[in-house]
Amino acid sequence: MSTITAQADATQLLSETTFRDAMGHFVTGVTVVTTLHNSVPLGATVSAFSSLSMEPPMLLVCLNRTSETGTAIAEVGDFTVNFLSDSQSDLAMRFASRSSAKFDGVALDSGPGEHPVLDGALGWVRCKVVDTSYGGTHRILIARAVAACVAGGEPLTYFKGGFGDFTPWGTAVRERASA
Repeated sequence: MSTITAQADATQLLSETTFRDAMGHFVTGVTVVTTLHNSVPLGATVSAFSSLSMEPPMLLVCLNRTSETGTAIAEVGDFTVNFLSDSQSDLAMRFASRSSAKFDGVALDSGPGEHPVLDGALGWVRCKVVDTSYGGTHRILIARAVAACVAGGEPLTYFKGGFGDFTPWGTAVRERASA
C-alpha cells in the first residue's frame, strides 16, 4: 500500500497535487445539478454533494465560484440534483464542460418550465437554497429537499480521475461482513 505524505513542514499548506491525489482516492457518486434561469436550462457536473440532515431533509452541493450554473442557482434559489447512472458518463463529461450547448439533444423527463431532469438518471432531488457559504474556490449551497424521485439502476462513480461503476456485494460477502 502506498502512502501519501504531507510536506515536511506542518505549517506549510499541503500542495495542490498531493491534496488532489489524496481526494482522488475517495470514491464518489456523480450528479448533474440543474436549474432554470430566465427560462434557460443550466447544469453542471458535481461530485461534491452530500446529504446533510434527515430532519428536516437537507443536502449540500459545492460549485466553483465561476460556475454559471452556481451563479444562476444563487439568483433563482432552487435547483435539482440528478443522480447519474453507470451508463451516463457521456453526460457527466458534457455537463463538466463550459459549453453553452450542454442540453442540445439531451433527453429530459421534466416538463416545460421545470428544472431539467435527465432521462435515465437513477433519481433526482428538487431543492430550495436556505444558506450559502464559501470555501476556497467554491460556493457551498445548503438546501432543503422539497421533492424527490428514484428510478433505480446502478450509479456512476468517480475515482482517481475516472468514471466507473458499482458492483454490489453478493449475499456471501454481506454475511461474512456482518459476522
